Amino acid sequence: MARYLVTSALPYANGPLHLGHLAGVYLPGDIYTRFLRMRGEDVLYICGTDEHGVAITIAAERQGISPRDMVDEYHDVIRKDFEDFGISFDNFSRTTLPEHYELAQGVFLDLMEKGYITEKSEKQLYCDNCDRFLPDRYIEGSCPKCGAENARGDQCESCGSWLEALELKEARCSICGGSPRPRPTTHWYLKLDMFQEWLEGWLSRREGWRENVLNYCRGWLADGLRERAITRDLDWGVPVPLEEAEGKVLYVWFENLLGYVSSTAEYFEKKDDPIGWKRYWKDDRTRLIHFIGKDNIVFHAINFPCMLHALEDYVLTWNVPANEFLNFAGLKQSTSRGTAVWMRDYLRHFPPDPLRYALTINAPEHRDTDFTWDEFRVRNNELADVLGNFANRTLRFAKQRFEGRVPVASDPGSKETELLQKARRTANEMARLMESFRIKAACGKAMDLAREGNRYFDRARPWKTVKTDADRCGTSIHYCLQLLDSLRMAFSPFVPFTCDRLGEMLGRSSLDWKDIGELNLEEGDALGEPVILFQKLQEGFETNIYEQPEPEEEQKEMISIDQFNEIDLRVGLITDVQEVEGSDNLYRMSVDLGKESRQVVAGLRPYIPKEGLLDKKVVVVCNLEPVKLRGVVSEGMILASDGEGGIVLIEAGPDAVPGDKIR
Repeated sequence: MARYLVTSALPYANGPLHLGHLAGVYLPGDIYTRFLRMRGEDVLYICGTDEHGVAITIAAERQGISPRDMVDEYHDVIRKDFEDFGISFDNFSRTTLPEHYELAQGVFLDLMEKGYITEKSEKQLYCDNCDRFLPDRYIEGSCPKCGAENARGDQCESCGSWLEALELKEARCSICGGSPRPRPTTHWYLKLDMFQEWLEGWLSRREGWRENVLNYCRGWLADGLRERAITRDLDWGVPVPLEEAEGKVLYVWFENLLGYVSSTAEYFEKKDDPIGWKRYWKDDRTRLIHFIGKDNIVFHAINFPCMLHALEDYVLTWNVPANEFLNFAGLKQSTSRGTAVWMRDYLRHFPPDPLRYALTINAPEHRDTDFTWDEFRVRNNELADVLGNFANRTLRFAKQRFEGRVPVASDPGSKETELLQKARRTANEMARLMESFRIKAACGKAMDLAREGNRYFDRARPWKTVKTDADRCGTSIHYCLQLLDSLRMAFSPFVPFTCDRLGEMLGRSSLDWKDIGELNLEEGDALGEPVILFQKLQEGFETNIYEQPEPEEEQKEMISIDQFNEIDLRVGLITDVQEVEGSDNLYRMSVDLGKESRQVVAGLRPYIPKEGLLDKKVVVVCNLEPVKLRGVVSEGMILASDGEGGIVLIEAGPDAVPGDKIR
């Protein structure tokens, strides 16, 4: 029996989730996994946050915080959004765990020992203003292949080309805007060219893969695979496990793919089964499936299979159902650019299921699609008018006419027999579509079955037969309830919260795909109180989404006096204030602490002018670990309040002396 290991691309922990993330990657993975569970398959759904790389460091520097602070915050935000939206991961991990570091470093050393990794001296762009080598995403310029002006040092999103930073035309530093220049450095490369022949043969045998994925891979292979850097000059990431590589980290594309493995291992560690992960990663019966967006095809359909092949005892990728992009108002949804519909904004106002349905029925499986609020309104109302209407009219009729119980049915006629046969055929058709990752079409089949239920109800006319033929009426409602239970199961992968509520009304909770189209309700079974499943929306409803609520006061966990005493608070006198070059937010300040002077970097520039800081006696946290912000070391933190009056320094009294301890 096959087992399934389903993954979705690890989201960067540099911002909240948007609808593009959900439509292309996480929702289809969740729907597919829920379907497999209903069929009784052995399946794990694995994910986690990607917490390294320059997308993290760039966002952190722009906000004047450390990368660690950023990933800690957004890991929790993303995890909560997934839970609220019903994404049912078996394990949601993170790549800053020590276990992940150990795994990634071990794989690096293994591949190096096998001769797949080589050391090379090369030239890399260096920014004199920022005084550092620039990782690829710190560099922007014009694409040498299509001419797009917003290409990055690793990839052009306009044409999808994988680039080298030195290839960019008119390259500029994304932090300070300066013109970087090449300087020599040393890095380690994965010899992807060694896998060219093997990969061509392996891809030629892939069955059931989408043409967009195979065509993308063929294009790469036609150009010829080249050695690809797997290290970079950066102070945030998994350290390269070599003495001669001090100050370098593993390239995020190399180590984050291994996050699927470390997340699986973490899942089994929690279950006190430390070697259980090997049953999924080192057993040929495993079907490894990656749900991704098209911008990740190269990593999951070329790089990762090569890495797994090189490791020798790992399973290889079974399928990569990559989706195109879901755009918003014609623009690509992007966390870094802020052009997105944020998941949290939606969930503050609406339940998840209408959006789950709208994104699925408009899924970008074979082409880019566009999200509009009007399309969402139409799909929400479709749920209300079809599935919601059938459930409401059936359950209310049973409550009013049959005392809230499943009525007795006489022998079924041809229409009743055909109704359940239609449900069984639909389940089989949906299964075939799901197996081929045509999730959008499978969802459409479920809605067609709900429409069939409404047609049956209309033709049966129970509101008339209740007066003229009670047995006929009871039989009609009995089969409507049986179909409603089938719809509950057929729709469960797509709108699980709604189907849970429907189960409460039907007195049913089991989810078994083979039960669709069967007589699962017993005559006389008690039914729950009918409730409206979906609220219809009027034009213009979306304006409420952008009305931001008053932020709730954050409630911190209680701490003991001993914990508080661990914080070293002292009076500091600000003796010098300078702007941090290349930042609109940061000041670099010299602070007199009595017996020593420290440099403190703080994001106060938008709120307080330099003259408003100089010679101020402030409260300083002195025992924080030093952090580097925009290349400048900060050796403490200055306290300030943040409220309706804006940012206000917390000042010590006039008699306080620099270095005084605050208790």
